[in-house]
Amino acid sequence: MFKKILIANRGEIALRIYRACREMNIRTVAIHSTADEDAMHARLADECICIGPAASKDSYLNKAALLAAVEISGAEAVHPGVGFLSENADFAEMVEEHGQVFIGPKPEHIRLMGDKVTAKEAMIKLGIPVVPGSDGVVNSLSEAREIASNMGYPVLVKAAAGGGGRGMKVAHSESELEEAFNFARSEALAGFGDDSVFIEKYLEKPRHIEFQILADKHGNAVHLGERDCSVQRRHQKVWEEAPSPVVTPEMRAEMGDKVVQAVKNMGYVGAGTFEFLFENGQFYFIEMNTRIQVEHPISEMITGIDLVQEQIKVAYGEKLSFTQDDIKFSGHAIECRVNAEHPETFMPSPGLVTDYHPPGGLHVRVDSPIYTGYKIPPHYDSLVAKLIVYGKDRPECIRRLHRAIEEFVIGGIETLLPLHKKLSEDEDMQAGDYDIHWLEREFLKK
Repeated sequence: MFKKILIANRGEIALRIYRACREMNIRTVAIHSTADEDAMHARLADECICIGPAASKDSYLNKAALLAAVEISGAEAVHPGVGFLSENADFAEMVEEHGQVFIGPKPEHIRLMGDKVTAKEAMIKLGIPVVPGSDGVVNSLSEAREIASNMGYPVLVKAAAGGGGRGMKVAHSESELEEAFNFARSEALAGFGDDSVFIEKYLEKPRHIEFQILADKHGNAVHLGERDCSVQRRHQKVWEEAPSPVVTPEMRAEMGDKVVQAVKNMGYVGAGTFEFLFENGQFYFIEMNTRIQVEHPISEMITGIDLVQEQIKVAYGEKLSFTQDDIKFSGHAIECRVNAEHPETFMPSPGLVTDYHPPGGLHVRVDSPIYTGYKIPPHYDSLVAKLIVYGKDRPECIRRLHRAIEEFVIGGIETLLPLHKKLSEDEDMQAGDYDIHWLEREFLKK
């Protein structure tokens, strides 16, 4: 097994990786910017290296600085975590060229799935259902009009190299198409340096369902069931749960088999997530994330499998220690993303944490890098904690979640905890009656 791993990230995911390594007796190297000198992952790791100033482009996105840290520390492998360079094929290649192991899939698979057009084309060949849309990149407004007219409105114009909800615009009619086309292209260029866009049929009330997979270097692959990530604001996930309230065991088995077969046919290695829109009993592929997901803990809760440790083992070359038949789905789990944001205006709220008391009790887990006296920097993602709760069924899970939220204290800053409390009390949420537009369309207007 690896003796030393460099964690190329920050925040709760860096702390999560540290914990997995610590339990495996693997030494850890933390990196941090000047703004993160007091970060918990930097305080706990065996070694700590400052890689640059606060701005992400000068630190956590600085490939040269990261590779220098790997060289200086003597780390054998790099775990990229979530965001930053976790889905950067060039970085993965650089790590390998320098003789270390990138704890993730092959660079060619990162590159393939990083472009939504090529990813969609690959999924069609692999027998995975996709959202109806253009055959590839749409290069002109006239071409967009022809495709939309044949497909029927509403349509969604999407950045080919997009992610995180950026570079997306809905057109409900031909009169709205020009604005949507130009907006998506300009936002894609600004956000990703690539203005390529494509068009998909816009589904009115879909769920966002994703399947977690794991694959090793020996041709073995499994799925760990689905997560329902439909509670979203501006395409950003707010609340996730597993299993989905609307996916039957038969649907799970059928789609799970399809994604596992696709992974095997690709020769994919590592953890990954197939993301789908789900409407009227049908799954439609939208993208594949070639990394661990923020919401991975809920899959861990219902299966008992440590996904980060499995990532590390697979990267080292070990075979999966379990088969699909060994994976049993038990109970229900919910994750609330606790962002440092105002619960009504969603304005960022960085600053000094004056009080911190996480909830406890049976089946309550908090993944958070903050502590009393910690100053949350304004330079990065606003996620400061993940509250993960498990119950024998969904009603028990929601009751336990509500109790845990009432116990959770984060003072000095605004957070989304009041929003999650209201969500846990909402009748539609308790009934599992929601879709990806529900939070903005209905709940926030109540």
